[in-house]
Amino acid sequence: MVVPVLNIHLFIHPLRTAALLPSDHRQYQKTVVMSSAESPRQESSMPPPASKIVLYSFWQSSCSWRVRFALNLKGLPYEYKSVNLAKGEQFSPEFEKLNPLHLIPVLVDGDVVVSDSLAILMYLEEKYPQNALLPADQRLKALNIQKLIEEKIGPAERLSWAQYNIEKGFDALEKLLKDSAAKYATGEELYMADVFLAPQIAVATGRFDIDMSKFPTLSKIFESCKALPEFQASLPERQPDAIKVRGSLFLFGPGVRACHEEYNTYRRLAPLKRVVNWAN
Repeated sequence: MVVPVLNIHLFIHPLRTAALLPSDHRQYQKTVVMSSAESPRQESSMPPPASKIVLYSFWQSSCSWRVRFALNLKGLPYEYKSVNLAKGEQFSPEFEKLNPLHLIPVLVDGDVVVSDSLAILMYLEEKYPQNALLPADQRLKALNIQKLIEEKIGPAERLSWAQYNIEKGFDALEKLLKDSAAKYATGEELYMADVFLAPQIAVATGRFDIDMSKFPTLSKIFESCKALPEFQASLPERQPDAIKVRGSLFLFGPGVRACHEEYNTYRRLAPLKRVVNWAN
């Protein structure tokens, strides 16, 4: 059974940015990340999945990041398989069998294959209801899955234009969440909206220098998420395919584009933007 890709996007997807992996990196690198026994949020006595969950991911993909975060929150162990976008591994015959659209992330759970991050999260919520990512309240549930702004920014766009559109989206989110936000986006409990927001904010600040002091509600939500061990375990720099050179993590600027859900054909080299300390 193959679950079809949903062409739905939550909140904003400002820039699909990717980094390049070393040429000698193995095609697929495996690990089990944040087992259910390690997840402090595990509140349910539900048994572990009967089949092994496999996530096809890329370390700097924000779309893959939110799926890693969700899996950790639900206490679901999974096998990580890296897809090197820079080497075109999304076009390999093996990966094409999983997703003919050549997009990541892709989740495999037994004989079920799901692509698109929102589709994956909805599948996980249905199949593994422990540590729910959607509230019972219908109004808040609708808010968690509401499509607000969709931004598709291509490789030709300049950083200033990208920053303008990200801030435009964040401003709209501030207004949308002002009546529902508390510790998290829709109250005191973490739900799906937070799973989407936290990686997006991290990307906005880390890659595009967005000043979050303009967005106090989003900043508070992000700080709450950032403190969670499940979020820390999902960080790009903690993934097995992250580029580490002499104790540092390499981040590439917006000149490098390899789409994570909708823009996957652009694969050219770009100058290195900056290096951040590996411990950060």
